[in-house]
Amino acid sequence: MTERFDAIVIGAGHNGLVCATLLAKARKRVLVLEANEQVGGAAVTRDFAEGFSVSTCAHLLYQLQPAVSKELGIEPRLAANDLATIALDTSGQHVRLAGDDVSGVGGADRTSYREFRKRMTRFADLLNGHLNAAPPRLGTSDRKDIFKLAKLGFDIRRLGREEMQEFLRLIGMNIYDELDERFESDLLKGALALDAVLGTHLGPRSPNTLMTYLYRLAGNHGRLSVPEGGMGDLTGMLAQAARTAGATVRVAKPVRRIVVNNGRVTGVETEDGESFESLTVISNADPKRTVLELVGARHVETGFAQRINRLRASGNAAKLHLALEGLPAIKGLEDADYGQRLVIAPDEHYVERAFNPAKYGEYSPEPVAEITFPSVHDPSLAPDGKHVLSATLQYTPYSLRSGWDGGARTAFLERVMKTLALYMPDLEGQIVARELLTPVDIEREFHITGGHWHHVELSLDQFMFVRPVSGAAQYAMPLDGLYLCGAGTHPGGGVSGAPGRNAARTILSREKSR
Repeated sequence: MTERFDAIVIGAGHNGLVCATLLAKARKRVLVLEANEQVGGAAVTRDFAEGFSVSTCAHLLYQLQPAVSKELGIEPRLAANDLATIALDTSGQHVRLAGDDVSGVGGADRTSYREFRKRMTRFADLLNGHLNAAPPRLGTSDRKDIFKLAKLGFDIRRLGREEMQEFLRLIGMNIYDELDERFESDLLKGALALDAVLGTHLGPRSPNTLMTYLYRLAGNHGRLSVPEGGMGDLTGMLAQAARTAGATVRVAKPVRRIVVNNGRVTGVETEDGESFESLTVISNADPKRTVLELVGARHVETGFAQRINRLRASGNAAKLHLALEGLPAIKGLEDADYGQRLVIAPDEHYVERAFNPAKYGEYSPEPVAEITFPSVHDPSLAPDGKHVLSATLQYTPYSLRSGWDGGARTAFLERVMKTLALYMPDLEGQIVARELLTPVDIEREFHITGGHWHHVELSLDQFMFVRPVSGAAQYAMPLDGLYLCGAGTHPGGGVSGAPGRNAARTILSREKSR
């Protein structure tokens, strides 16, 4: 007999688990089906060499929404909190960004940075106020949507005339011009430019990169934490919260298709032939995989399928993991500095030049990097005395012109190691094992179309009212009973839990109004 549930969630990534928990807390009978053998989606901890483990994709926590923690009753265990960002310099004259202060720069830059942070965090707080609810629909007479639009306008006006004008001027701008106008330090500008583009297919000169910088600050003002036990510890807590609430979570259970009958979903079928019935199916998979593969374009209106197909969703960031005999020597760093976030972005021009090859399907010969040594704070990740290096690398396009299956992987890794050696000359001699995950590998391991950690590129034309596309920005798809709850929905990627929470609230609200 086929089991029947009130709701089925496809994918036990963090947003899927948040959504499932909140539905289960509302006394719904919920089933979560995860394709991999481990819950967590792209926020997992796993071994990559004997005795060495790492947060495989997402590796720093900075966007988890307080409302999510409160409603699920979880408090992440942190090995380290409020990490500084150190912009590395080959001569050892590094620049350190810590909260609202910066050191290693001139007095004028230090003052300008404080003013910049004050303004940017205020704008980010405004944005954050609209990340924790479904965005309003445009062109509707519904009172709720009109009220939400009015609230957005009112919140912007509350900034005051001068700040409101500045917000409206900046929101569509590129970060390059703003940084060039305000600061003198190349390292400071490079570090801030990296924050604006990390994980995107954008360069500092690209429009919208001021908005992506604000998105990074939203939630916790960009304060960085290292979870104890890696990101998998957090998602393990989320899975336990779901089970405690009454949800059933099954792993190694990939969904083959979402069943559609007479224009509405009626359940799912798994790869091993099992069927589960439900009139509510919530996909934590990306929009393209959900609509074009699991549902099938034939079940939705042609124009909608075309809009989904045209979504920009190609990843541009790779992940590097190194198992090390010990910490490499970095000129100018003290022992405690190895526990901070290190970045290689010498200036904003360097970041832009790194982006240029990606426009034409080539990897950057001088990549930008975000580097952590998580084992400094959490010794459980490596054998005694040994360490793990975890790095996000820009720019590594999903659609590499020569393909990633030939010698391109080796050639790119050589370029990465050459770049790292400029700052860590003895690194090669410390390496026990290495793992490189390109966007193609991320797609394969985590089932994300294009290997993009936001699922859909984060830009103004794919943000808020039109994320993922116009007409589907409020989590409900134009197919009765089908919803999205992943990073491809509002507000976007990052381990925030906001899409999952927003989707659950939308579903419960719709059911209540029936």
